Amino acid sequence: MPDLLSELHARLPDQRIKTDVDVVAAYGQDRAVFEAAGTAAVLVTPHSTDEVVAAMEAAKAANAIVVPRGAGTGLTGAANAVDGCMILSLHNMNQILEIDATNRMARVQPGVINSDLKDACAKEGLYYPPDPASFDMSSIGGNVSTNAGGLCCVKYGVTRDYVIGLEVVLVDGEVITTGRKTLKSTTGIDLTGVFVGSEGLLGIITEVTVKLEPAPPPPETAVAYFADLVPAGEAIEAVFTRGMQPTVMEILDQASLRIVEQFYPMDLDTEAACLILMQSSPDDQPIIELAKVCEEFGATFVHHASDPQEGEMLLEVRRRVWPAAEQLGKAMLPEDVAVTRDKLPELLAGIEEIATRLELVMPVVGHAGDGNMHPMLIFNEHDPDEVARIHQAFSEIVALALGLGGTLAGEHGVGTLKRQFIEDEVDPVDLEVQRRVKAMFDPDNRLNPGKKL
Repeated sequence: MPDLLSELHARLPDQRIKTDVDVVAAYGQDRAVFEAAGTAAVLVTPHSTDEVVAAMEAAKAANAIVVPRGAGTGLTGAANAVDGCMILSLHNMNQILEIDATNRMARVQPGVINSDLKDACAKEGLYYPPDPASFDMSSIGGNVSTNAGGLCCVKYGVTRDYVIGLEVVLVDGEVITTGRKTLKSTTGIDLTGVFVGSEGLLGIITEVTVKLEPAPPPPETAVAYFADLVPAGEAIEAVFTRGMQPTVMEILDQASLRIVEQFYPMDLDTEAACLILMQSSPDDQPIIELAKVCEEFGATFVHHASDPQEGEMLLEVRRRVWPAAEQLGKAMLPEDVAVTRDKLPELLAGIEEIATRLELVMPVVGHAGDGNMHPMLIFNEHDPDEVARIHQAFSEIVALALGLGGTLAGEHGVGTLKRQFIEDEVDPVDLEVQRRVKAMFDPDNRLNPGKKL
């Protein structure tokens, strides 16, 4: 697209503009193995809001499609290139601009890595809670764009709950600032919430203001094995009906335990139906009380630890599921569905039935505390029959979650991967209003078209 290139070179330093085919292609796809990417015309890597404005003005002049990208850790194809587009990668906008200890907030550029923000806040005695599993490589801008979750959601909530203001460059190059530095504001309509989770359909996020929490005390940890999914689900439900508040409550099914034990021997009980991992702050909820609930509902083995280092070792079981599965040498497609806590045993049992019937390896891990599960579809991508069964399993898991009153996308977003199922969940009037919002911000459909809606 010579018009686009000439418009870009007229507005930006040459070093911000990449046209090498291999370099551009390397930025053209996220980690969603099913989702094909188009061929982008150019990669632009701005260092400032002004340079994003210049890039968007160039795209407008050339009537070019713009696909924004963060760290590329997404799992739904939301950052995949569209043929002829300009990829706008924000990874170089990676500065923590301000940490305000008095008002407990931070102002950052979108390319800041989640774990870097956590570390910087910790030095000030503060805590940024959202913690997606990719926290050590995913960017804050990407977290905001997908409304990312994580292990601590059960207590602290998701990214949306911490974003109090944004700077966004709109499709025509205008800059909008949403929210206020005050922790309270009812002035105007909440446009901040409109942009969170919008997957780049409405504008380019160039600055994020987040609220922070006081640094919590070191957590206590407990693990509990169950011989059956039903009592495990009953224990999870009892924790919340009794008013208890874990910080982390994760579950691993038998297939997950076996894969971890195969590649990282940890003396796990691979005959158990599942393992529940819990953490809590001793100020909020002594871990022994959570452990006692599991014992009451028939856990076959329960262990709790107050020592933070031992707790981290116990939590390592959860963190090693993905790297263990990678060592099988096959393709992986992580699912992301969520149901209410009381429906969790039915969801897990249904997924197990699908895996057995379709003869697939499909370990399940997830956030038991909020009902968000991640079946990991593992398959030989060179076997057409197995690929077909994976597609079927993927669709059946979505239908299962929706049939239980849940959602098809708990925290990974929609992208292109799940766009075909949107009408199965979202009310037609609701969906039409969302599309009108998209058209208002982007009337020519040049911002990340074909994604989300």
